[in-house]
Amino acid sequence: MGWDRIRGHDAVRDNFLAAHARGRLGQAYLFAGPDGIGKRLFADELAKALLCERPPAALTACDACPSCAQVNAGSHPDVFRLRTPEGKHELPIDETRAFTARMALKSSRGAKKVGVVEDADDFNEESANAFLKTLEEPPPGSLLILLATGIDSQLPTILSRCQLVRFAPLGPADMAVVLAEHGVTDRIQAERLAEVSGGSVGRALALNDPGLWTFRQKLVDGVTAARPNFTGLAQAWQQFVDDAGKDTAAQRVRLSLGLRFLVESLRRALRLALGVVVDGVAGEEGDRLRAFAERAGPDRVVDLIERCLEADAHVERRVQVALVIESVLEPFARLGAPVRVGR
Repeated sequence: MGWDRIRGHDAVRDNFLAAHARGRLGQAYLFAGPDGIGKRLFADELAKALLCERPPAALTACDACPSCAQVNAGSHPDVFRLRTPEGKHELPIDETRAFTARMALKSSRGAKKVGVVEDADDFNEESANAFLKTLEEPPPGSLLILLATGIDSQLPTILSRCQLVRFAPLGPADMAVVLAEHGVTDRIQAERLAEVSGGSVGRALALNDPGLWTFRQKLVDGVTAARPNFTGLAQAWQQFVDDAGKDTAAQRVRLSLGLRFLVESLRRALRLALGVVVDGVAGEEGDRLRAFAERAGPDRVVDLIERCLEADAHVERRVQVALVIESVLEPFARLGAPVRVGR
């Protein structure tokens, strides 16, 4: 297995291998990119390669030694993780201090240790400042990896002390391979999941659930109906998000999925209105999408797509769920009768 299990990030891997060969591997990296595209998997593979006891090649894990087994199991004593606790929206300062204290300890095995901040987007000013000293003076033999969706929420002091590594969404070919490895072998379904997920395997696998597609149908039918009930639709979308539980990351995924459902459907509606044949769209849904696009007009449909994409960016910035939903449904409401949107 080793690096072979990492799909779509060959250039990033090659850069790390080259830096290691030159003895220029850094002590702190910020991995930035959308959720679900493999940043955490890459960080785990890098940790495993650094700590492997019998590496078959430079910076490559054997996947057979006790160290590799412990990293795979999440129990290696020299791999430390900092996560946002369930039900919390920010990384608490006490959790951050505990993490930095563990990083300061002597390695249990060998001379290296790895610290992974899995939710770097969730630093608040206090916890970020508590983390800063470790970032300024990393303990000997340590590697720090911060995982984030972007750089906008990071303090300049953190950004200036990390090497930024950007991770791009997976392309269709890599998505097809990974989805097949997870049991999604139907080509049409795989293509649809890849399109709606925006190149995120995590989102694509979450979408491979009949319950989610039931919500999608309700959402798309609702916004394209001739006489839509946007108040009820907003409440249904809020409930769909709330059904994820208290995990804020899971809630954000569900909110974003709704936006991607809309973007996918609007793009298909636009192509249908222009006379383009769209795979996987036929019958009543195709007629509804085409009628909506013709009623709204191409320019308006493009505006709606841009509004959804803008709202998706707000999701990453932790904007309140109800405000995101209202901001998206409000322009749809203006196409029909004026209806108050929201809860």
